[in-house]
Amino acid sequence: MTDNIVFSGSLRFVSLADVFQLLGGNNCTGTLNLRSQFTEYPGVIYFVNGNPINASYGDLKGIEAVYSLFGWTDGSYEFYEETLTGIDRVINQSRMEVVLDALRMLDDGEVKKLGPPVSEQKEIKKKRSEKEFLHAIKGPLVDYIYVIREEFYQDGAPIVREGKYGKWLWVVYEGTVRVTKETKRGQLTLARLGEGCFIGTIRALLFGEYERNATVTADGNVRLCILDAEPLYHEYSLLSEDFRKVLLSLDKRLRILNEKIVQIYVNEDHDNGLTKNKVFQDKSRLETDLYIIQKGTADIIGKGSRGKFKLLSLDRDDVFGKIPFMDFGHEPGSASVMVSNPINVDRLDTRALQAEYDNLSQTFRNFIFNTATNISMTTKLLYQLLGKS
Repeated sequence: MTDNIVFSGSLRFVSLADVFQLLGGNNCTGTLNLRSQFTEYPGVIYFVNGNPINASYGDLKGIEAVYSLFGWTDGSYEFYEETLTGIDRVINQSRMEVVLDALRMLDDGEVKKLGPPVSEQKEIKKKRSEKEFLHAIKGPLVDYIYVIREEFYQDGAPIVREGKYGKWLWVVYEGTVRVTKETKRGQLTLARLGEGCFIGTIRALLFGEYERNATVTADGNVRLCILDAEPLYHEYSLLSEDFRKVLLSLDKRLRILNEKIVQIYVNEDHDNGLTKNKVFQDKSRLETDLYIIQKGTADIIGKGSRGKFKLLSLDRDDVFGKIPFMDFGHEPGSASVMVSNPINVDRLDTRALQAEYDNLSQTFRNFIFNTATNISMTTKLLYQLLGKS
């Protein structure tokens, strides 16, 4: 089994959230083993295609075991790449859902920290807004051959300004950036992005003007890599029309979610958005198939602490259903789909899409992974705001 170790390290330097992001970015399948001198029980988490499916830690099993393991501040980890047999899937949340829930529970004291005693020296804590999304999300590092040059920004320096035009693509190499939007109630933090995250979306690769829809600021000192967009655009141009439509539809989801968050934040959206003239799509089909809308509309329906809620609406050339190479916390596992009656859709060839994805460079796959991560993270923020509004 030791011959299959992909990577290992210490939780003193790399958090379990970062390990999850690394496994997810590379669609890893295998077993993550964790050990710590502060407990007699080892932890084990099983992954399939980058998502946790089962876990154990002492008497805890499944998702409860995973949440407890996020409390480890000291210990070692080893990931073994292997085909899993006899392991039941009992965790249905996506990787990002698990990470964000666990980090929130840590903040709220619902997960006990396990490690060396906390220093009695007085800690300086920044005052945090209850509306602020606190945790920086990370991703796999980009291949350096795509980097044109590096740039350095000091704490508070603007990198991108909302409403301005530009087509640069960056990757955060060191540090954290803050993504914000201006609202009637003042500045709203949408996300904090750490190492491996992209600044810019798929629209930066397209022809025409590209207006930035958020401000990005250095949150501490930051080292960024400017990417060469030409090879990325070349890969994009070779994709099938269906694959390009999938990517553009995902980008649209993210933009709509950001707009929805602003509406909720300024108290302009209290209605759950459910309509009586639409019907739920068969969930069993959503779990296996992917559809593209030719005529009509589809609503993505999430479920938060206040019940069912329309996250967004999709129309012509948008896709819904099971995307084979990603899970971003919407349908089929974490949201439903209501469609207009009538609706005209085509079923996409998911095997062909998966084959295209497998042939992409690791950097382009990281780019797609970044979009999925942002959608999942933004959806969680939306639910948090709904719960507090």
